[in-house]
Amino acid sequence: MTGQDRTSYIGRDDELVLAQRLLAAGPLVTLVGPGGVGKTRLAGRIAAREEARFPDGVVLVELAELRDAQLLASTVAGRLGLHDQSSRPTVDVLIEHLRGMRMLLLLDNCEHLISACADLVSALIAACPQLVVLATSRQSLGVAGEHLIQVPPLPLPPEPDRAHSAERVAESDAVRLFVDRAVAVLPSFTITEDNYRDVAQLCRELEGLPLAIELAAVRLRSLSLSQITERLSHKMRLLTGGRRTAPRRQQTLRTLIDWSHQLCSPAEQLVWARASVFSGSFDLTAAEQVCGGDGVEDSEVLDLIHSLLDKSILSREDQDGQARYRMLETLREYGHDLLERSGDRPRVARLHRDFYAELTARWHAEWIGRDQVAWVARLRAEHANLRVALDYCVTEPGEATVALEMITRVDLYWGIRGALTEARLWLERADAAAPPRAPERVAAYRLDGWFALLQGDTEGGVAQLVKAGDLVAETGDEVQDAHVTLVWGMAALFTGNEARSRDLFAQALTAFDAHQERIGGLYASFTFGLATAVSGEVDQGRSRLRKTIAECEEIGEIFWRSWALWALSAVELLYGDNDEAELCAKQGLRLTQLISNRLAEAFLVTILSGTAMRKSRYTRAMTLIGVSDAMWDALAADPDRFGMFGTERRQRIDASRNALGDAASDAERARGRALPKPEAVRHALEEPTTTESTTRSGKPLTKRETEIADLIAEGLTNKDIAAKLFISQRTAETHVDHILTKLGFHNRAQVAAWTATTPRASEPE
Repeated sequence: MTGQDRTSYIGRDDELVLAQRLLAAGPLVTLVGPGGVGKTRLAGRIAAREEARFPDGVVLVELAELRDAQLLASTVAGRLGLHDQSSRPTVDVLIEHLRGMRMLLLLDNCEHLISACADLVSALIAACPQLVVLATSRQSLGVAGEHLIQVPPLPLPPEPDRAHSAERVAESDAVRLFVDRAVAVLPSFTITEDNYRDVAQLCRELEGLPLAIELAAVRLRSLSLSQITERLSHKMRLLTGGRRTAPRRQQTLRTLIDWSHQLCSPAEQLVWARASVFSGSFDLTAAEQVCGGDGVEDSEVLDLIHSLLDKSILSREDQDGQARYRMLETLREYGHDLLERSGDRPRVARLHRDFYAELTARWHAEWIGRDQVAWVARLRAEHANLRVALDYCVTEPGEATVALEMITRVDLYWGIRGALTEARLWLERADAAAPPRAPERVAAYRLDGWFALLQGDTEGGVAQLVKAGDLVAETGDEVQDAHVTLVWGMAALFTGNEARSRDLFAQALTAFDAHQERIGGLYASFTFGLATAVSGEVDQGRSRLRKTIAECEEIGEIFWRSWALWALSAVELLYGDNDEAELCAKQGLRLTQLISNRLAEAFLVTILSGTAMRKSRYTRAMTLIGVSDAMWDALAADPDRFGMFGTERRQRIDASRNALGDAASDAERARGRALPKPEAVRHALEEPTTTESTTRSGKPLTKRETEIADLIAEGLTNKDIAAKLFISQRTAETHVDHILTKLGFHNRAQVAAWTATTPRASEPE
């Protein structure tokens, strides 16, 4: 589940009891009701109450920000921690993962994806007998076995002329909610004998709709209760005097939102409408570009955002120390209607696309460096908006080549995120709309081919690489030609043709170096070192890999360093020093945690199972095989398809089974597979759990790490730390990586803040 409710929860006792009974009786319960009635918060409260019944957890999938039905299964898979390294249909991967689980899956806001949700839920509950789904929607899913709970508005107080006391009015859930929200904006507010009739009338006018009540309560910042009641009553009389084509409650909510809109300044109204183009959350920088201009000065956007927060049109959340803003779906739909009717939607949508196209360009330009953790977090936060921008590109005539550029610029992000199927879907859509010989197609074909190969779709991958090669021969782009060559080299490496892969990597590396293309250069450098070693020139391969690692350390690079450490650990495991293999694998595994590089993580844990076997630590070896099994399963990938590395893994399994016996081997493998992810990683690293460390020392850092954390807080770089402590820069950087991983932080500023607020204690070295 996600975080706790930001505000207190009022009422719904009957619905909570009914939901508890229905969830025990069938696989699907859907909360149905109009927008603004409180389905999402009710679902969250139900899930919190029922969590103990589901040993495999409660997983919330928020669908309001998803606009594309084809991405539904991938979105659910991503929320479950699954990465699509498989060409199988994602629904099959979901079924395999969930088949034996006792889990509650909460699908929130299904109405705009109703058919896709119905198909997915039907498939899941048919194949996963212990899975229970709780959905929220404005209409039923129509799936066999579905139980519906109509979510009504909150119970109302008596009519004002029958409300004989403040105490009786206060018994109503609608009034309790109004008072709770009123106190939040006006702490002195209370129900008295002088105002209880106004409160009763107001809540009855609002028909007990939670969203309407919350929006009305916000008005107490600028109006008295009697003013709010009088003005709203007037608007409701106007409503009932006209022709009505929608249910009363829908008209009531619309009237309240209309009123909230009218009470906004013209500039606030423009920002409300323009902000509706965002999906999910957005930050101030994006708002300034998309919402500013044409009646709104860029310098005014921050104040206008603040005003909309004050009026509860927007809500604020913090991610990685940055403020982000979000709009309730009902209010976003209202703003979208305004934007459409104003005729300004094409211009604003283009501004939105331009912002995210520039963001992908910045990712590509700034990826090599010390900000990779922040960049991964940034794109994760912006994923829903990236989808909206790509959709604009593939549906707007003449814009498909921009989509090809955006997709290929963030090629590493798709892999880190585990969204290969989604990336290939966008590439397919952009390819269908782009000019036939557009040069941007080269990178697109190359990326699609590489992702196809990673997913086990060899035929599709080879076909795309051939197309990329044919087109690059026409364009003469030597950098793109090197990228295509590099992927051919990976295909050769994983199909057992190590000598051929070495030659291709060498060719690509030469071209990247000639053009000072650092991203491709680091990629080609580590793969060339690996292929050189496994082709028989072990020392030369080691030297190249160590050179790559040193270069990455010097510039603070994480992603390629973790892969180079894996490659060196694999070489040492196969041909050299087992202790060095273990050390490199652990260093690489710590780095993968910083950016959630799950594919490298699985490779590295597999190496650690091998180093344990080589040390005759067969129990640990089989436990780590189980841990790696779970990781490969989460990737929906088969480790055996990676050439000699898969073969060597099978040999280690056989050796450990022979040493332990079948029963003990199976037990340890099952234990490793069942370990929760954080504990599994700590087990692989042979580090104590956070609880163990805290019990012993008060905080999870050694004495040396504490000393280095203090130096980080003083603003020293890794080079400065190394000089001060008379250690190598590589050692200093390793310590810093350990500190970040242990504390669960992403950057040095977080370490500095933690150091300033944490009592000074540490465990001995």
